[in-house]
Amino acid sequence: MTALDSTVLSVVALIGLLAASAFFSSTEIAVFSLSGSWLDERAATDRRASLLARLRGDPHRLLVTLLVGNNVVNVAISSILAVLLAGRFSGGVAVALTTVVASSVVLVFGEIIPKAYGLGNAEEWSLRTARPVWIVGRLLLPVVLVFDLVTRRVGVALGGDPDIEDPYTDAGEGAK
Repeated sequence: MTALDSTVLSVVALIGLLAASAFFSSTEIAVFSLSGSWLDERAATDRRASLLARLRGDPHRLLVTLLVGNNVVNVAISSILAVLLAGRFSGGVAVALTTVVASSVVLVFGEIIPKAYGLGNAEEWSLRTARPVWIVGRLLLPVVLVFDLVTRRVGVALGGDPDIEDPYTDAGEGAK
Protein backbone atom coordinates (compact mmCIF):
# COMPACT_ATOMS: atom_id res chain seq x y z
CA MET A 1 0.00 0.00 0.00
CA THR A 2 1.37 3.38 -0.96
CA ALA A 3 1.47 6.41 1.30
CA LEU A 4 -1.29 8.00 -0.77
CA ASP A 5 -3.49 4.89 -0.40
CA SER A 6 -2.88 4.92 3.34
CA THR A 7 -3.72 8.61 3.59
CA VAL A 8 -6.91 8.20 1.56
CA LEU A 9 -7.95 5.23 3.69
CA SER A 10 -7.27 7.25 6.86
CA VAL A 11 -9.33 10.22 5.61
CA VAL A 12 -12.22 7.92 4.70
CA ALA A 13 -12.01 6.35 8.17
CA LEU A 14 -11.99 9.82 9.77
CA ILE A 15 -15.11 10.82 7.84
CA GLY A 16 -16.88 7.60 8.86
CA LEU A 17 -15.88 8.04 12.50
CA LEU A 18 -17.01 11.66 12.46
CA ALA A 19 -20.38 10.50 11.12
CA ALA A 20 -20.57 7.98 13.98
CA SER A 21 -19.76 10.73 16.48
CA ALA A 22 -22.55 12.85 15.00
CA PHE A 23 -24.91 9.87 15.24
CA PHE A 24 -24.23 9.32 18.95
CA SER A 25 -24.41 13.02 19.84
CA SER A 26 -27.60 13.73 17.91
CA THR A 27 -29.25 10.58 19.22
CA GLU A 28 -28.38 11.36 22.83
CA ILE A 29 -30.05 14.77 22.80
CA ALA A 30 -32.99 13.61 20.70
CA VAL A 31 -33.85 10.61 22.88
CA PHE A 32 -33.49 12.43 26.18
CA SER A 33 -35.52 15.43 25.02
CA LEU A 34 -38.64 13.38 24.25
CA SER A 35 -41.57 13.49 26.64
CA GLY A 36 -42.53 10.22 28.23
CA SER A 37 -46.18 10.78 27.31
CA TRP A 38 -45.34 11.17 23.59
CA LEU A 39 -43.21 8.05 23.71
CA ASP A 40 -45.85 6.01 25.55
CA GLU A 41 -48.52 7.10 23.08
CA ARG A 42 -46.37 6.21 20.06
CA ALA A 43 -45.15 2.92 21.56
CA ALA A 44 -48.70 1.58 21.46
CA THR A 45 -48.72 1.66 17.64
CA ASP A 46 -45.09 1.92 16.45
CA ARG A 47 -42.50 -0.86 16.87
CA ARG A 48 -39.65 1.66 16.73
CA ALA A 49 -41.21 3.66 19.55
CA SER A 50 -41.74 0.48 21.53
CA LEU A 51 -38.05 -0.37 21.21
CA LEU A 52 -37.13 3.21 22.12
CA ALA A 53 -39.35 3.02 25.21
CA ARG A 54 -37.55 -0.18 26.28
CA LEU A 55 -34.19 1.53 25.80
CA ARG A 56 -35.35 4.53 27.83
CA GLY A 57 -36.62 2.16 30.51
CA ASP A 58 -33.04 2.14 31.80
CA PRO A 59 -31.89 5.70 31.07
CA HIS A 60 -28.54 5.28 32.81
CA ARG A 61 -27.59 2.27 30.69
CA LEU A 62 -28.81 4.05 27.55
CA LEU A 63 -26.70 7.08 28.39
CA VAL A 64 -23.66 4.89 29.10
CA THR A 65 -24.15 3.10 25.77
CA LEU A 66 -24.29 6.37 23.83
CA LEU A 67 -21.34 7.86 25.70
CA VAL A 68 -19.15 4.76 25.31
CA GLY A 69 -19.88 4.69 21.58
CA ASN A 70 -19.20 8.39 21.20
CA ASN A 71 -15.99 8.33 23.19
CA VAL A 72 -14.63 5.30 21.34
CA VAL A 73 -15.12 6.99 17.97
CA ASN A 74 -13.78 10.34 19.19
CA VAL A 75 -10.61 8.73 20.56
CA ALA A 76 -10.23 6.83 17.29
CA ILE A 77 -10.52 10.12 15.39
CA SER A 78 -7.70 11.61 17.46
CA SER A 79 -5.56 8.50 17.11
CA ILE A 80 -5.86 8.30 13.33
CA LEU A 81 -5.31 12.03 12.96
CA ALA A 82 -2.23 11.82 15.21
CA VAL A 83 -0.72 9.09 13.03
CA LEU A 84 -1.45 11.08 9.88
CA LEU A 85 0.08 14.27 11.26
CA ALA A 86 3.05 12.55 12.92
CA GLY A 87 4.24 11.47 9.49
CA ARG A 88 4.27 15.07 8.28
CA PHE A 89 5.26 17.16 11.31
CA SER A 90 7.64 16.90 14.25
CA GLY A 91 6.35 15.32 17.47
CA GLY A 92 5.33 18.43 19.38
CA VAL A 93 3.80 20.14 16.36
CA ALA A 94 1.88 16.97 15.44
CA VAL A 95 0.48 16.69 18.97
CA ALA A 96 -0.57 20.35 19.03
CA LEU A 97 -2.14 20.14 15.57
CA THR A 98 -3.94 16.92 16.46
CA THR A 99 -5.37 18.52 19.59
CA VAL A 100 -6.55 21.67 17.81
CA VAL A 101 -7.85 20.00 14.65
CA ALA A 102 -9.51 17.01 16.34
CA SER A 103 -11.12 19.17 19.03
CA SER A 104 -12.41 21.71 16.51
CA VAL A 105 -13.74 19.20 14.02
CA VAL A 106 -15.34 16.96 16.67
CA LEU A 107 -16.92 19.91 18.47
CA VAL A 108 -18.44 21.42 15.32
CA PHE A 109 -19.32 18.34 13.24
CA GLY A 110 -19.54 15.66 15.93
CA GLU A 111 -21.24 17.60 18.73
CA ILE A 112 -22.72 21.07 18.15
CA ILE A 113 -24.32 20.68 14.71
CA PRO A 114 -25.54 17.10 15.38
CA LYS A 115 -27.04 18.08 18.75
CA ALA A 116 -28.85 21.00 17.14
CA TYR A 117 -30.18 18.61 14.50
CA GLY A 118 -31.18 16.00 17.09
CA LEU A 119 -32.99 18.56 19.20
CA GLY A 120 -34.81 20.04 16.21
CA ASN A 121 -35.84 16.62 14.89
CA ALA A 122 -36.09 14.70 18.17
CA GLU A 123 -39.16 12.61 17.48
CA GLU A 124 -38.30 11.33 14.01
CA TRP A 125 -34.56 11.01 14.70
CA SER A 126 -35.14 9.06 17.92
CA LEU A 127 -37.41 6.63 16.11
CA ARG A 128 -34.96 6.27 13.22
CA THR A 129 -32.00 5.58 15.52
CA ALA A 130 -33.68 3.27 18.07
CA ARG A 131 -32.69 0.04 16.29
CA PRO A 132 -29.07 1.06 15.58
CA VAL A 133 -28.68 2.12 19.23
CA TRP A 134 -30.08 -1.23 20.36
CA ILE A 135 -27.54 -3.00 18.10
CA VAL A 136 -24.66 -0.89 19.42
CA GLY A 137 -25.82 -1.66 22.95
CA ARG A 138 -25.63 -5.39 22.22
CA LEU A 139 -22.24 -5.14 20.52
CA LEU A 140 -20.77 -3.09 23.37
CA LEU A 141 -22.66 -4.94 26.13
CA PRO A 142 -19.64 -6.13 28.16
CA VAL A 143 -18.07 -2.66 28.16
CA VAL A 144 -21.41 -0.96 28.81
CA LEU A 145 -22.15 -3.27 31.74
CA VAL A 146 -18.79 -2.48 33.35
CA PHE A 147 -19.19 1.29 32.95
CA ASP A 148 -22.83 1.12 34.01
CA LEU A 149 -21.94 -0.71 37.22
CA VAL A 150 -18.89 1.42 38.01
CA THR A 151 -20.63 4.76 37.40
CA ARG A 152 -23.67 3.77 39.47
CA ARG A 153 -21.51 2.63 42.38
CA VAL A 154 -19.17 5.62 42.26
CA GLY A 155 -22.16 7.94 42.02
CA VAL A 156 -23.73 6.39 45.12
CA ALA A 157 -20.39 6.42 46.98
CA LEU A 158 -20.13 10.14 46.28
CA GLY A 159 -23.62 10.70 47.65
CA GLY A 160 -25.38 10.90 44.30
CA ASP A 161 -28.65 9.41 43.17
CA PRO A 162 -28.13 6.20 41.15
CA ASP A 163 -31.24 7.07 39.14
CA ILE A 164 -30.30 10.69 38.44
CA GLU A 165 -31.53 10.45 34.83
CA ASP A 166 -35.10 9.47 35.78
CA PRO A 167 -36.56 12.97 36.15
CA TYR A 168 -35.34 13.81 32.66
CA THR A 169 -37.09 10.85 31.08
CA ASP A 170 -40.36 10.73 33.05
CA ALA A 171 -43.41 12.31 31.42
CA GLY A 172 -43.76 15.97 32.25
CA GLU A 173 -40.75 16.20 34.54
CA GLY A 174 -37.91 17.95 32.77
CA ALA A 175 -38.70 16.39 29.42
CA LYS A 176 -39.93 18.33 26.45
